[in-house]
Amino acid sequence: MYYDPYRVDIVENPYPVYARLREEAPLYYNEKYDFWALSRYADVEKALANWETFSNRRSDILELIKSDFDMPKGVMMFEDPPTHTMLRGLLSRVFTPRRMAAIEDQIRAYCVKCLDPLVGSASFDIVAELAAMMPMRVIGMLLGIPEEMQIEFRDHNDANLRTKPGAPMKVADPDAIADGRIYAEYVDWRAKNPSDDLMTALLNVEFEDENGVRRKLTRDEVLHYTQVVAGAGNETTGRLIGWLVKVLAEHPDQRREVHQDRSLLGRTVDETLRFEPTGPHVARWLAKDYQVYGQTVPAGSAVLLLFGAANRDPRRYPNPDQFDIHRPNISHLTFGKGLHYCLGANLARLEGRVALDELLNRWPEWDIDYDTAKLAPTSTVRGWERLRMVVR
Repeated sequence: MYYDPYRVDIVENPYPVYARLREEAPLYYNEKYDFWALSRYADVEKALANWETFSNRRSDILELIKSDFDMPKGVMMFEDPPTHTMLRGLLSRVFTPRRMAAIEDQIRAYCVKCLDPLVGSASFDIVAELAAMMPMRVIGMLLGIPEEMQIEFRDHNDANLRTKPGAPMKVADPDAIADGRIYAEYVDWRAKNPSDDLMTALLNVEFEDENGVRRKLTRDEVLHYTQVVAGAGNETTGRLIGWLVKVLAEHPDQRREVHQDRSLLGRTVDETLRFEPTGPHVARWLAKDYQVYGQTVPAGSAVLLLFGAANRDPRRYPNPDQFDIHRPNISHLTFGKGLHYCLGANLARLEGRVALDELLNRWPEWDIDYDTAKLAPTSTVRGWERLRMVVR
């Protein structure tokens, strides 16, 4: 019984290993990389709710938790309450459902622009043609980032998450991951050229900080927020589009159902997120000892919460290894749960729904070229770097 998140053969198809973990070692310890793992739905759900023990203060990335670096202060994904509550509350005031809904037409227009030139092609790489660029374009729409800057920002964010196959992510100073310095020139420009976008809202929002002082965000805080918003949804949402294409190629009857009845788009996106989560796990740092299954996991340990295993736990879902867009109560853990629930979950769903809708408008039938398909080399996100659609 062996599991680690870096083994290429496991990452290619982790589900047999996840099944063994749930049954044989629901609390698993990996000696080589010194981390623990929880794999059952109920345990992962409970851990997500218990922030006092399963802390974010050393981030949610295993390599950062295991590093010797101090985590930068004031970064939402590196904080617990009360600081996290203040930071998240502030972002949720500007990252509103209304603002996200308002860009649906822009997202659709971008999909149309990418996909229309491909009509008549026998095959194309859906990652290169749409999935790799669309999430950064959407974040760019929200933040008001000019198109010519977006590719540079996307490549910078992707590089931070890259790993060599079979090896942990090389950890540079976490300040470099979270500081947002790459956005500094743009933030300064936007401060002088306000617009109706998320960045202008961030620059002008007033709030009461943890010391009771009413103020605006400092420049460094704006850069932190920009990095969080731009980085968090970039890789994951692109991978979702790839999984939608692959899973529906392998379930053509359900794809035809969605083609005929677009009210099923939302269910299809959520069942895909359950079935093939783009973020297969998150990590937590244990702030205190934790007892489970007759063992004590000591404070200071790193624990992986395996969303990919929990989402297929037969204790939670009937026939969990079956893809079923009609599944009752699809509710999954892919976006987390509790106070660290993904702030961009609805935006990711919107992007997935619009992309799938526009694909089906042009190609009701497709297959996958498995010979050229390639998974992306990263331990934090699971999805396709190359995925060629063969259209009929």
